[in-house]
Amino acid sequence: MKAVAYTHCRPVAHEDALEDVVLPDPAAPRGHDLLIEVRAVSVNPVDAKLRSAADPAGERRVLGFDACGVIRARGPDAHIFGDGEEVYYAGAVNRTGSNAQLHLVDERIVGRKPKNLSFAEAAAMPLTSITAWEALFDRLRLPRATGGGSLRDAGGAVLIIGGAGGVGSMAIQLARRLTGLRVVTTASRAESREWCLKMGAHDVLDHSGDLVAQARALGVAFPWIFSTTQTLHHWRALCEIIAPQGAICAIDDLNTLEIGRLKAKSASFHWEAMFARSVFGTADIAKQHLLLNEVAGLLEAGTLRHTMTQHLGRISAAHLLAGHALVESGSMIGKAVAEGWE
Repeated sequence: MKAVAYTHCRPVAHEDALEDVVLPDPAAPRGHDLLIEVRAVSVNPVDAKLRSAADPAGERRVLGFDACGVIRARGPDAHIFGDGEEVYYAGAVNRTGSNAQLHLVDERIVGRKPKNLSFAEAAAMPLTSITAWEALFDRLRLPRATGGGSLRDAGGAVLIIGGAGGVGSMAIQLARRLTGLRVVTTASRAESREWCLKMGAHDVLDHSGDLVAQARALGVAFPWIFSTTQTLHHWRALCEIIAPQGAICAIDDLNTLEIGRLKAKSASFHWEAMFARSVFGTADIAKQHLLLNEVAGLLEAGTLRHTMTQHLGRISAAHLLAGHALVESGSMIGKAVAEGWE
């Protein structure tokens, strides 16, 4: 099968940072695994991070997490889907990646492809949808709207740091559409601010300015903060902004953190790592299957919208490397996707 791999950690400008390769087809699926014919993949920051920092010791490592494709075979314990069904998923960080024509993945972290999206549009969605959903509803435990009184009317708000990226784009939509909260996010450029408003944010703060002053000027409490990027840089401001007994969730790497700044407010800190369920085989691993199916329904109903903003062309080393360059630029809005094979 065709695949895109890397053998050494190289900068994104290096022509061999990713390579087109031919590899043996995967073995027949076992257990809960599905064998997927991959039709489209998207690029995430984790891809660029691993390529530039995790040397595979001369082996050819296939990256890629987000994928959309068609089921070609099933393991003996895989009963959720049937052969030939179209699915989308985010894979697992401890297994071979999805940048290959054929890919094995546990069906318990796979969802049905939204019927109203193309393979490319659907491939943009899984990793960011799972990450945003788990951060908001599993970690921060945002209240879901019930049709009664609006928490927004009572002054409740959620702050999302970095709203224009893939995860931020989904977090804005989920918070706006599924809760009664006032959704506040951050962006520093005119185009990223416009995108955040398009996704459904009520207010957009400039994270290159004084976040504390801007947040206070809104006159609302922030019991929940979800930080998707530069958490360490903004940490002291977030500790000022968070409401007493509030909660902060982050997804970026933090080597040091002044966690004691939360004590006076009895505030809590949470990590969101969307691969935790798949890597550790948690008892609730199938929640990601259910989550992706619910997201598919929301996309089909028009409640949510896809976040693909860049179509890179066919799946190849050159095109995926262009996607890596986009995410490494720090200015990527939405998601970049490659579709089909050269």
